[in-house]
Amino acid sequence: MADDQPHRSRERLALNTYVKLMRAANSARNVAAHHLGDSGLTLTQFAVLEALYHLGPMSLSDIAQKVLTTGGNLTMVVGNLEKQGLARRQHCPEDRRVLIVVLTAKGKSVIKALFPQHAAAIVEFMSTLDPDEQKFLGDLCRKLGQQLTG
Repeated sequence: MADDQPHRSRERLALNTYVKLMRAANSARNVAAHHLGDSGLTLTQFAVLEALYHLGPMSLSDIAQKVLTTGGNLTMVVGNLEKQGLARRQHCPEDRRVLIVVLTAKGKSVIKALFPQHAAAIVEFMSTLDPDEQKFLGDLCRKLGQQLTG
């Protein structure tokens, strides 16, 4: 029984840390969602618009990697952005078999208006941590995230 104690202690610490990480992530998500206001956009729709705005046109698979969503969900999200006139799919000029997603003029206008207040909300949320703590947290999150990607 005494040999089981270190395992239970590690387990308790890991689970406790996991719960804290999830609560922090949920708080961050809530802050981001709140500042979308009456835009009518979901967080995933906003993430797609933001990625296209900052990185340019991309394939659905590239967008899915950037915004951490599944291909199936992304197809629906992009379809909804198309219905709203914010993005459109078109064939890639280099490989006509590949569809890329591009922002429309309306999409650029919407993300250009929303992004500054979104960024300000995230900066305010993260300001609970000083710059060194933010960097350290970012490094720790990267380390956890890379565990599955090798």
